[in-house]
Amino acid sequence: MRHSLLCAIALALVLTPGAPAQEQTPSGVPSASTAAEKLSPRQSAELRADILMARKEFVDAIRAYDEILKSDPKNAQILNKVGIAYEELPDLGRAERYFKKAMREDKTFASAINNLGTVEYMKKRYGKAADYYKKALELHTEMGAIYVNLGYAYLEDKKYPEAMTAFGNALKVDPSVFERKEGGGTIVQQRSTSDPGLFYFFIAKNYALAGDAEHAAHYLKMARDDGYKEFASAAKDPSFSKVIKDPRVQEVLTVVPSYAVDRHKMPGN
Repeated sequence: MRHSLLCAIALALVLTPGAPAQEQTPSGVPSASTAAEKLSPRQSAELRADILMARKEFVDAIRAYDEILKSDPKNAQILNKVGIAYEELPDLGRAERYFKKAMREDKTFASAINNLGTVEYMKKRYGKAADYYKKALELHTEMGAIYVNLGYAYLEDKKYPEAMTAFGNALKVDPSVFERKEGGGTIVQQRSTSDPGLFYFFIAKNYALAGDAEHAAHYLKMARDDGYKEFASAAKDPSFSKVIKDPRVQEVLTVVPSYAVDRHKMPGN
């Protein structure tokens, strides 16, 4: 699981065109003291905590968020951020408690519900994870990251048609969802699976169904290079019919490693 709590909105308040150059950390993140100059004390405190998260200083970030919670203990957004910090440590027990607190304070907070799903996923309880993701999607149907998480849960549970559908829905609501290297904001997006080759193949299939030959070829190559033994079945898989004649797809299929087999019947067909 990879996650980045980026405080872009808050930073935009202080990194305005024509503003004086600001003090930078070695990583390029503005220092907490510099970025907080134009904010209220409450905004400044949260921004300081967000910057600690961006630096992956999770223990210090938790302390900073806890200071905010002393005067605002029912703030669902802050409770959720503390949960994310604990999940990154990882301390799944405390992460779960904070996500549940956030959900109790705001029952419509899809991010916290999704993040509870990621805790269940990390505990390998994929059915429970899927239940949380589906509940989050009932509240917010346009979040591609949650569809991706649902697809991962189905994939690990070997529910391949459901995984294909979830990944396809992710692309429909957010065409760039698989291209981003990091998650963002307050949603944790899964980036790990026990079978990355199969995952890449399913993503290639979904891009192929959308007629996107470039991305289909890219993920088909990743499936091949990650050791997916049945990647050559793409040549006969009807899901690839829109792109199968594209030179980029054909180039990938011309290199068939010795481990690969050609089977028409694939998981998810």
